[in-house]
Amino acid sequence: MVSPKLIAKIESEEPTLRLAVLIDADNAQAAVIEGILAEIARFGEASVKRIYGDFTSPNSSSWKKVLQKYAIKPVQQFAYTTGKNATDSTLIIDAMDLLYTRRFDGFCLVTSDSDFTGLATRIREEGLMVFGFGEQKTPDAFRNACHKFILTEVLRPSVTEPDKVNPTKQQQTQNASSVVLIASPETTPFPRQFILAALEESSDENGWAHLGTFGSYLTKLQPDFDSRVYGFKKLSDLVKAMTDIFELEERTLPGQTQKQLYLRAKKCSN
Repeated sequence: MVSPKLIAKIESEEPTLRLAVLIDADNAQAAVIEGILAEIARFGEASVKRIYGDFTSPNSSSWKKVLQKYAIKPVQQFAYTTGKNATDSTLIIDAMDLLYTRRFDGFCLVTSDSDFTGLATRIREEGLMVFGFGEQKTPDAFRNACHKFILTEVLRPSVTEPDKVNPTKQQQTQNASSVVLIASPETTPFPRQFILAALEESSDENGWAHLGTFGSYLTKLQPDFDSRVYGFKKLSDLVKAMTDIFELEERTLPGQTQKQLYLRAKKCSN
């Protein structure tokens, strides 16, 4: 179980978690490394950044181009036997060595391989945070072993280019809505019933829930829940857009000057 101290750290405005970032080069894409590191920076400091793979292989050529730029330490692992993944074993051994130094608050595991489910579970048993980064194909076992799982598809650079011919149209697009124009995974149905069930569990006796409490509960129930999958940069953008589902209210709490967003399900919602 994660200690209250770590929960306080991750919910604070200034990220202070010391994180070890371990990348499986065989099951991760170099094209999204910038987005991954930017996402990790939201949670804390990447004190260690290591990537594991056979960098003599042509398949690793894309990684060679970004390792120096992002100060990622490569750990060479030759493929001694065909069909056996020595990279996994090396990454797991290193992760356990780092775990026992007691210098880290959490680990970021960048892989789409379910073979790391046991590692994620073991790290959690030590009371440390586990952030997973993988593609849509990542099995549920690994996703659910993490405290938070982020789909790397939502971290890809925007697929839309600025409208150079019509600046007015460009400005209108920027102001039109909070929908983020990113390369999202395959079309995913909006989980309406799951959202409403989570809201009910996180609300008070009058049905109102603080946005932060609601968001935390969503992640606990479904570690891979991410508003960006549905086209919204933030959870607040999503709930504000779903006017057919939510009622919203801004409150200024005693002793605070900044308004807090609260929401509840509309009575007509099913």
